[in-house]
Amino acid sequence: MSDTARVVFLPSGRRGEVVRGTTVLDAARQLGVDLDSVCGGRGICGRCQVSQGSIPTIPADASALSPPGELETGYRGRRPLVEGRRLGCAAAILGDVVVDIPPESQVHRQVVRKRPEVTSYPIDPIVRLHYVEVTRPSLDDARSDRERVADALAADWGLGGLRFDHAVTAGLHAALTAGDWSVTVAVHSGRDVIAVWPGFHDRILGLAFDVGSTTIAGHLLDLTSGEVLASAGAMNPQIRFGEDLMSRVSYAMMNERGAEEMTWAVRSALDSLAGDLVSEAGASRQDVVDVVVVGNPIMHHLVLGFDPRPLGEAPFAPAVRDAYESTASTIGMALAPGARLYVLPIVAGHVGADTMGAVLSEGPHRRQALQLLVDVGTNAEIVLGNSERLLAASSPTGPAFEGAQITHGQRATPGAIERVRIDPETLEPRIRVIGSGRWSDEEGFSDDVARIGINGICGSGIIEAVAELFLAGVIDRDGVVRPRGDRVVADGRTFAYRLWDDPEISITQNDVRAIQLAKAALYAGTRLLMDRMGVDRVDEIRLAGAFGSHIDPKYAMVIGLIPDCDLDRVSAAGNAAGSGAIIALLSGAARREIEAVAARVEKVETATESRFQEHFVAAMGFPHSSHDFPHLSDVLPRDTAPPRGRRGGRRSRERSRR
Repeated sequence: MSDTARVVFLPSGRRGEVVRGTTVLDAARQLGVDLDSVCGGRGICGRCQVSQGSIPTIPADASALSPPGELETGYRGRRPLVEGRRLGCAAAILGDVVVDIPPESQVHRQVVRKRPEVTSYPIDPIVRLHYVEVTRPSLDDARSDRERVADALAADWGLGGLRFDHAVTAGLHAALTAGDWSVTVAVHSGRDVIAVWPGFHDRILGLAFDVGSTTIAGHLLDLTSGEVLASAGAMNPQIRFGEDLMSRVSYAMMNERGAEEMTWAVRSALDSLAGDLVSEAGASRQDVVDVVVVGNPIMHHLVLGFDPRPLGEAPFAPAVRDAYESTASTIGMALAPGARLYVLPIVAGHVGADTMGAVLSEGPHRRQALQLLVDVGTNAEIVLGNSERLLAASSPTGPAFEGAQITHGQRATPGAIERVRIDPETLEPRIRVIGSGRWSDEEGFSDDVARIGINGICGSGIIEAVAELFLAGVIDRDGVVRPRGDRVVADGRTFAYRLWDDPEISITQNDVRAIQLAKAALYAGTRLLMDRMGVDRVDEIRLAGAFGSHIDPKYAMVIGLIPDCDLDRVSAAGNAAGSGAIIALLSGAARREIEAVAARVEKVETATESRFQEHFVAAMGFPHSSHDFPHLSDVLPRDTAPPRGRRGGRRSRERSRR
């Protein structure tokens, strides 16, 4: 048996080998993982609580950690030891193990870079409030409470044929008596009474969720004013079942109750996040009457409790494609008893409600310009089109852009390198880390590092590092790291660039290959859509998603992540999927609009298209080998500039339309 054991920390994804017998707390310190401990490992503060997780390659094994000893069994610390958790300072690593660090055990909470970008959109809420005064019952008027309210709504508001939810009917008498026979009711779509309050009530709220494979973003809105009252994010707890979507489908296939476990995990996270948002806004759960959810098809299925396994194999048929409507209680959310749930439509097995949310927000179907909309994540979703035609595809980019599969990669948390500049002559680096607004050569950077530390490099940082190394000539067009200067060091049979010295953070040949594979998959999907559209150029590019919003467009183009385009026409869309969810929450007309758009989107299936592999291989180079990049002519090194390729643009589009 080896003297060392593998350890993977979630949710950061940091991993490495430690000597058997090392405590979880010490292992976290060795690998630069964020695990809190105020008492220094004496078992007093209880801040280092962790739980054991699993990934497909390292299943849960109780023997991988030492059994609870006296310190834990007799623990009487400041924080109660939660059932199922261990003290990181007491649990020793005895074998390969996955350690899950809950948010409350982290010094620096996860930075979820998802914010609503909606600035102006007509408010047309699907739920409306109506105040009515009802005549008291008498011997001469023995109508039921429900009849009285329905008659008052018909007389005062012209609302007829209303349906009352069971929960509303059950609480109707109490609300009438408490309000001295006046109530405010919430009516959904002009036909369903879904909530009731005593007397006059003028506040109804809604929740918009973007359920990503890595993070969940939630927004609480006032449905009357459209104001965003609170926004928050959380890690998707499903990550313990697999870092990428196909790993989670595999988990469902290999475990009898796997899908149920993942459904319970994500629903619990949604309800918890809802509580946080309501608490932050100083509101009540009972005021939340509408919920809108977007997510990729697998997240969509797991939230709704549908079997995700058919999405893991051809023909990738989803359980439902249309917009889905139900009650919020269907997904375990404790809100107003009759609160509704709306999930945007999906296009196909790998193009989901999050893509439709982004389309609703960005509106390529409302303009003549040919727009490429890319949601860059573990699974990239791509839309190309305009008012005449919309095409969509999905490319399996993998978790490299999230910092996984990278030697010193991590997610976007404080202390992660997010920006990189490399001097092309001396190869000396400049970096900026999350949590500090300063570059490494600026005054005050050292103070920030002492405060937050440097733990690794996140997705935007690795993109910039690889692009800068290519521009400096350290990486050639084929992605090979070449020896040059003191900072390029031998790494087995290959070479690595030493980006930072304390702690040591390097960009290895394997890291470059991981980025090549990810960017080639994304670009191949883009090229398939461009081929189908009959164009070689696009008019504008919008990069969406938490990761896509933080990519510098120039560096994205330098490595060939996106096709050539005027850099002034390449921009970040923010969390476009979440913005689309907000729009759908505020507007019934928007729901009808996106349902119509989804019905006419043409899906291009990358898994079955013969040219995908051809484009994938061609896109492995930097930027890549098949097309020219005139908009980077003043940036790319002359000896690495790709050969001239086909021309296209508006003329070729016009020819294709004719």
